[in-house]
Amino acid sequence: MESAVAPPGPPARRLWLGFALAALALQLATITQYGYFRDELYYLVCARHLAWGYVDQPPLSLALLALTRMALGESLVAIRLLPALAGAATVYVTGMIARELGGRGFAQALACLAALLSPVFLGTAHVFSMNVFDLLLWTLAALLLTRILRDGRPRDWVWLGVLMGLGLLNKVSMLWLGMGLLAGLVLTRERRWLATPWPYLGGAIAAVMFLPHLIWQVVHGFPTLEFMRNATRHKMVDVSWVQFVTRQALEMGPANAVVWLPGLCFALFARGGRRWRLLGILYLAVALLLLAGGRSRASYLAVAYPMLLALGGVVIEGAFDARWRALRGVIFAVVLALGLVPIPFALPLLPVDRFIFYQQSLHMTPSTEEHLQVGLLPQHYADMFGWEEMVREVAAAYEMLSPEERKHVVVFGQNYGEAGAIDVLGKKYGLPRAISGHNSYWLWGYGDWDGSVLIIIGGDPQDNARWFERVTRVGSIQSRYAMPYERGLDVSIGRGLRVPVAKAWPQLKHYI
Repeated sequence: MESAVAPPGPPARRLWLGFALAALALQLATITQYGYFRDELYYLVCARHLAWGYVDQPPLSLALLALTRMALGESLVAIRLLPALAGAATVYVTGMIARELGGRGFAQALACLAALLSPVFLGTAHVFSMNVFDLLLWTLAALLLTRILRDGRPRDWVWLGVLMGLGLLNKVSMLWLGMGLLAGLVLTRERRWLATPWPYLGGAIAAVMFLPHLIWQVVHGFPTLEFMRNATRHKMVDVSWVQFVTRQALEMGPANAVVWLPGLCFALFARGGRRWRLLGILYLAVALLLLAGGRSRASYLAVAYPMLLALGGVVIEGAFDARWRALRGVIFAVVLALGLVPIPFALPLLPVDRFIFYQQSLHMTPSTEEHLQVGLLPQHYADMFGWEEMVREVAAAYEMLSPEERKHVVVFGQNYGEAGAIDVLGKKYGLPRAISGHNSYWLWGYGDWDGSVLIIIGGDPQDNARWFERVTRVGSIQSRYAMPYERGLDVSIGRGLRVPVAKAWPQLKHYI
C-alpha cells in the first residue's frame, strides 16, 4: 500500500493520450446521431447576447460558445467539438493524477479506462453545456491539490485560485470545491497551510475573478438566486439518501465502483493514505452538502470522482504485487467489459429505435429527476427530438400571415427550448425572432414588438384567449420521441394584445 504515497510514477503520456483519443473518437462517432439538445439551442442564443451573467449561469462557457460560433458556426459538429475535447482532456488529466499519486503504468491505465467509460462523463461531454468544463476544471484542481499535498509548493495555491476563479465564472457550484477543500484542511494535518497566506491568496484570486459576475447579479437583482429557489421548489424531485448513494453507481458505471471505492476507503481509513486524506474528506464534504439539499441530482457529485479513480488505480496496483499480478488484468478486464454495457445510455451509439429495443431488453425504463412525465426515451435523449417538427409548424403558420403582419410578428415559446429552436433552426425558414418569459429570454425583453400579432407555441387556449382579442389555432406539433409535454402542442396566431406589451411583460417572468 505504500505505493500510494510514493514519489510520482513514470509518466505514461502516450497511454494518457491513447485513452483520451479513444474518448474523443467515441464522441465524434456519435456527434450527429440525434439532434440538438434543448439547452444547446438556448445556449446558442445566449452566446449571441454576451454578458457577464445570465439568469441560470455565469458567462465563461457561453463566451467559449461565442468564439466557437465565430470560428465554426452553429452546426452540431461545431458546437460539440469543444465539449468532446474537454471530455478527452478529463481522461488525460485523470491519468496525470494517478501518476502524481505514485501510480505506475497499470494504475494510470486503470484510472484512464474508468474515466473513459464513466457514463456520466461520456454524457456530459456529448452536448455543449457548462458541465463538461466544470468537470475538467475540477479535475485540473484535483491535480494541483495532489501536487500541493505531495510537494508542498506554495505557488500551486496561486494556480489553484486561478482555476477556481475560472470555475466560478463557469458554474457557481465551484463553491462546493472551496467548501470541501476548507473541510479537508481543517480536519487533516494539512491545516498547517491555514497558518500561511497561500490558501487565502488563492481564494482572493478566485474572488476577484468572480467579481464581474457578482456585480452583474447585483445590478440585475440576483436572478440566479430566484432561479435556484424556483428550481428546487418546483422542478427537482425529492431524493432520499439511499437514492442519492445508489445512483452514484449508475452515474459512474457499476464497474467503476471497483476502482473509486478502494481509493476513497484508502484515503479515509488507511495509515498509508494519510497524505491523501484531504481528497477523501473533500469528496465526503461535497457529498454531504448535496445530500443536505434533499433534491440534488446524483450527477452533481460526478466532478469529484476523477481523483478517486486515480487513487483507486494506485491502490489496486499496490495491493496486487508480483504474486498476484494476474488479478490486475482480471480487474482491468471486468472494468472494461462491464463498462461497455451502459454506454448506449450515455452516448447515442444506436439509432433511436434500436436504443429503445436495447433499453427494453435490459428491462430499463426511462426516468427523469424532475417533475416531468417521460415517454419512450430518457429525458436527456428525448430533449434532442421534436425541434425540427416544431419549427416547420411555426413556419407554416408564418406563411399564413399577410405581408403587413409579417413585419410585426414574433414567435412566443413557453420555454427557452422552444424559443431557442425558433431562433437557431428557424433561420432557414426566414422566421422572425422568438420571445419568451423563461430565464434569460425574459431579461432580453420583447424588443420592438407592438403586440399586434403573435405566433404562439403551445399554451393553454383559455389563457391565450385572455391575452388576445382573437386567437386562431393553425397547427399541431407531433413528434414521437420528444418529451411528452412537447408533443401535440397547438400552434396558434394571436391578434390584438388586450393590454400594452410593457404591462404584460412583467407577468410573464418564469425563472426555473
